[in-house]
Amino acid sequence: MQEIDWANLGFGYMKTNYNVRCTFKDGKWGEIEVTDSEYINIHMAATALHYGQEIFEGLKAFRGKDGKIRIFRLEENARRIAESAKGIKMEPIPEDIFRKMVVKAVELNAEFVPPYGSGASLYIRPLEIGMSAQVGVKPSTEYLFLILVTPVGPYFKEGFRPTNICVMREFDRVAPKGTGRWKVGGNYAASMAAGERAHELGYSAVLYLDPKEKKYLDECGPANFFAIKDGKYITPDSESILPSITNKSLMQLAEDMGIEVERRHILLEELADITEAAACGTAAVASPVAEIDDLDTGVKYVVSKDGEPGPITTKLYNQLRGVQLGDVEDIHGWNTIVEVNE
Repeated sequence: MQEIDWANLGFGYMKTNYNVRCTFKDGKWGEIEVTDSEYINIHMAATALHYGQEIFEGLKAFRGKDGKIRIFRLEENARRIAESAKGIKMEPIPEDIFRKMVVKAVELNAEFVPPYGSGASLYIRPLEIGMSAQVGVKPSTEYLFLILVTPVGPYFKEGFRPTNICVMREFDRVAPKGTGRWKVGGNYAASMAAGERAHELGYSAVLYLDPKEKKYLDECGPANFFAIKDGKYITPDSESILPSITNKSLMQLAEDMGIEVERRHILLEELADITEAAACGTAAVASPVAEIDDLDTGVKYVVSKDGEPGPITTKLYNQLRGVQLGDVEDIHGWNTIVEVNE
């Protein structure tokens, strides 16, 4: 294994030892296979390439102070990828196979789980693609499900520091009643133009408005959005938003702390009255927001007056990280512990 500078690890792909795969063919899922190949043998007419039959997930494993490896909320990812599969007419991977494959992928690559205290984690990427060779828009009859892993550092290079984000109405992330609630690759392709424009202008992400009326807050780049208003945790409610497992976890932790949670339509104008905000997701956990600039109206919503993360966002972030690392009691049973002899 190569020497890894864990403390300065970026968010990207690094080759690890193995990935695990399972194929759906002739109406059933086959045996779990292990390979060290980084490549897929795919027909040029596969539905994944032509009709977007491709879904994925993202979850993480962490090494605790006790040396144990914890995988965070894998059952939720299993349920979500099954919903994504149903949404675009793919074969859902059964939860028991998903669990076995995630655990096996972590066990086989345990040496790549970063050490406790490094701030890094093992990113787990489940992927399902349509494999049938066909020209004509219809679901595939064969699917490949695989799981790769790679060690990663913070998603945003700033780490847990407030960044500026922007509102722009020129782009929609997804269509109303479209694929926004499922984790399909096409959603991310559709966000690239807006995301790159935002980066060129010096912003970390785009805070999208709802695609139908452009009145309500939607997602924040590739992440869910939440804010603190009147001491309450508020987060957008929309059928076009991906149900973030991180956001769901933060809402539960907020309720555990006695903070009222509201999942509802949030008008853009309400940003004038919020005291904290963040983008949240598996990759970033919670990325605090300093300022939200409306590029079309010129209105600037200053969220962090002192340039520091807000106290509630900080507490929630630390609590969630503590559960993931085993430093805080896992009262909700979110972690799957993997025992390995390295």
